[in-house]
Amino acid sequence: MTKPIEFNLFAPYNKGAALIGSFSDWQEISMEKGEDGYFRTTVELKDGDYEYKFRVQSNSWFLEPEQWVDVTDPYATDINELSGKDDGIVRIKDGERIVDTYVWKNDDKPLPADHELVIYELHVGDFSGGEDDPYARGKYKHVIEKLDYLCELGINAIELMPLKEYPGDYSWGYNPRHFFATESSYGSTAGLKQLIDECHGKGIRIIMDGIYNHSEASAPLTQIDHDYWYHHSPRDPDNSWGPEFNYEHYDENLDVFPARKFIGDTIRYWIENFHIDGIRYDAARQIANYDFMHWIVQEAKKTAGSKPFYNIAEHIPETTSITNVDGPMDGCWHDSFYHCILEHICGDTFDLERLKDVIDCKRQGFMGATNVVNYLTNHDHNHIMVELGDRQIFDEEAFRRAKLGAAILMTAVGVPLVWMGEEFGEYKPKQQESAKIDWTLLGNELNKGLFKFYSGLINLRKNNHALYTENIDFLHENPEAKVLAYSRWNDEGSRVVVVTNFSENFLADYQVPNFPASGTWHEWTADYDIEAGDDGIVTDIGPYEAKVFVWQ
Repeated sequence: MTKPIEFNLFAPYNKGAALIGSFSDWQEISMEKGEDGYFRTTVELKDGDYEYKFRVQSNSWFLEPEQWVDVTDPYATDINELSGKDDGIVRIKDGERIVDTYVWKNDDKPLPADHELVIYELHVGDFSGGEDDPYARGKYKHVIEKLDYLCELGINAIELMPLKEYPGDYSWGYNPRHFFATESSYGSTAGLKQLIDECHGKGIRIIMDGIYNHSEASAPLTQIDHDYWYHHSPRDPDNSWGPEFNYEHYDENLDVFPARKFIGDTIRYWIENFHIDGIRYDAARQIANYDFMHWIVQEAKKTAGSKPFYNIAEHIPETTSITNVDGPMDGCWHDSFYHCILEHICGDTFDLERLKDVIDCKRQGFMGATNVVNYLTNHDHNHIMVELGDRQIFDEEAFRRAKLGAAILMTAVGVPLVWMGEEFGEYKPKQQESAKIDWTLLGNELNKGLFKFYSGLINLRKNNHALYTENIDFLHENPEAKVLAYSRWNDEGSRVVVVTNFSENFLADYQVPNFPASGTWHEWTADYDIEAGDDGIVTDIGPYEAKVFVWQ
């Protein structure tokens, strides 16, 4: 039984277009252009999978005028990359176009609010394999196999590095070629939906890393009419990763911003079809258009409906204007936190004012706890262990400093993010080639100890909601001893005090005055109770150590 299926292509200023596909033996089927700028045709198709492309007279400046080119449908939801031709795949079931037949199971499960999040950033290709692993891994299904591990760690959000189809089989994904298609080397669209569904079943939100500044050089829209969707040339050649979307360009004839329309369509598609719970906007500084960002965030939230949806900008260096009252985003990557804490745990510097600025982002002009996403490292930087090793700091000394960093990460104002492997001391340097996590490290005492420390701190956040607020008070500072102490609290009686030592000295019987309350406190890292009097507490603090006191 065949049904008429429509194929359309938005190419308002192109002279001619035709459809070619496996259903026509790759012979041209002519398309008619409507006044709305769409070329259309219908084809009678039975249920099944078909490959297709469009043949278009290009308007792109780097081709001959009106040269015919074969392009993938910019809206194709699946790509046959193996053909080498990047043919689009269309699936027909019961006479309708479908993406796949996946049935969602966990849509009704409650998910954590933005201020409760602890985010885990991972790369699907590198997360699940390992050096001694005889099986090729790196697929969505292998991430599912690791979800129990992530639950033990305690995180409740996963930020997936870009998943849109890119050329070849290995990339970080910042070179997206097809914006509606998922990366085929990781598995099928149904495989990705299953991963997201299983995460939702465990109370884990999914934040997608989205590339909306640029596309890969040969993405379909570049071939159709480059300057209709993109800036003619990069505005900042030193920070250019491909053709840049032109969000200023307005087509008066059709009353449309072409680049905005395309990206709006992709974001709605991902939220509706993949049920994602947030987006990290790559290179927001390069997008440089708050008008567009306001609009796209509103579109995302409208599409997500009543469920929480977190919009995070990667704007480096960070700026408060992107998140505050009239800023477009909910939060942004807190890059100054990374640089400052790294330099302090490595012993490169000691600057109390800088430390206070990044631990309390309000001092930098941010307004609330969800306005910043803090991290000790991410995919763009080396692991802490690499940085420490470069300074000849190894073994127990290195793990001690990594714990100091973790304690600050989980108790500073903001939403913490952990880059995969950091929680147990992965030490592979950053590289563009595949760098799978070495899971065998968890067999070592020190690595396992760091994992338990992270897991404990994440649990501490869940049970002490003082850490969800923007309340912070620096109650003691001692530049000579390199000690800084701060307290966190909420109105329900949750209180936490963190005392940090950034020196190489063991501080015996160190007095921390100004404790927020007299009475019994529990020191979390070493698991003992201590009495605070009117003059505070007296405690030992090891070199490069944090003590975490919880009000009992």
